[in-house]
Amino acid sequence: MTGSDSRPPTLEQVANYAGVSRATVSRVINGVQTVDPELRRTVERAIAATGYVPNLAARSLVTGRTDSIALVVSEPENRGYSTPFLTRMFTDPFLGRITAGAQEVLRPLGIHLVIFLADPPARPHLLRYLRQGHVDGALLISSHVDDPLPGQLVELGVPVVLSCRPGHPVTISYVDVDQWAGVRMAVDHLARLGRRSLATITGPLDMPAAQDRLAAFEQSVRAHGLEPRHVEGDFTRSGGERAARRLLTEHADVDGIFVANDLMADGALRVVQETGRKVPDEVAVIGFDDSTAALECHPPLTTVRQPVEEMAGEMAQLLMTRIREPQRTPRSVIFNPELIVRASA
Repeated sequence: MTGSDSRPPTLEQVANYAGVSRATVSRVINGVQTVDPELRRTVERAIAATGYVPNLAARSLVTGRTDSIALVVSEPENRGYSTPFLTRMFTDPFLGRITAGAQEVLRPLGIHLVIFLADPPARPHLLRYLRQGHVDGALLISSHVDDPLPGQLVELGVPVVLSCRPGHPVTISYVDVDQWAGVRMAVDHLARLGRRSLATITGPLDMPAAQDRLAAFEQSVRAHGLEPRHVEGDFTRSGGERAARRLLTEHADVDGIFVANDLMADGALRVVQETGRKVPDEVAVIGFDDSTAALECHPPLTTVRQPVEEMAGEMAQLLMTRIREPQRTPRSVIFNPELIVRASA
């Protein structure tokens, strides 16, 4: 637009510029799918040329949508972790990777992502926020078996997609990695290296992923004619250190360790080396995730890669479909893992 008028352009001005009716412009702005594609492009060019900015509040009244999605990180009752919830969330690379992957899908659609950390004190506020329709749906990172939040969101009728297999039966869409396949890759690799005394540092065993990784480890180790051992960790670097000290004290002959995530593996590597053992010559160590922590380890960590960014993108796609088609049956999508071999094993 040209001239000295500093007022923002109106819907009528966009319509005049495009040579179409005001109603047509309105349908394009509100995402009505029946608009002719060429006509849509004409209106979009007029919007760009005039600098028109839609009134989002008015648009929300028409579409019934907020164009916002909540990324909810849920934490159940205190599990005795050594580090606070917020500290764990913002030091774990997993959350950043989930956010980046979801944004790749949502940002081009003009969808805003609102991060909500839902420890128990915050949960009533979260449920009220979602019930009042401030967002169109939720991507839920919830990993504990007894977390009530997945079931509560389903009961509320909030479109939701979960970041892993639910701990209890609930009619919900979710995305996960093939945990069993990933762990088998790790154990088979340790066996090929000639390691005969194998152990694992698990995640918290009230989490489905940790349960699956332990069960898969035990089955895979026994398939090689060996006896599995395990100690429980908490998915933090300091937790990996504590678990490794206990493991090496109780089982000094261990020569191969599968650790249930990269942060704990980093802590375990430090302890193994502090005890004078050489990695990987005397003790081979494999992690799980292929996060930035794997490259920061010394030596760089052999690990099972789960494609977190792609998984988060799939979560976002499933959620957008669920929002558009609320009657669609929930579905699960399982991704394949990959063993990334580096210097630790």
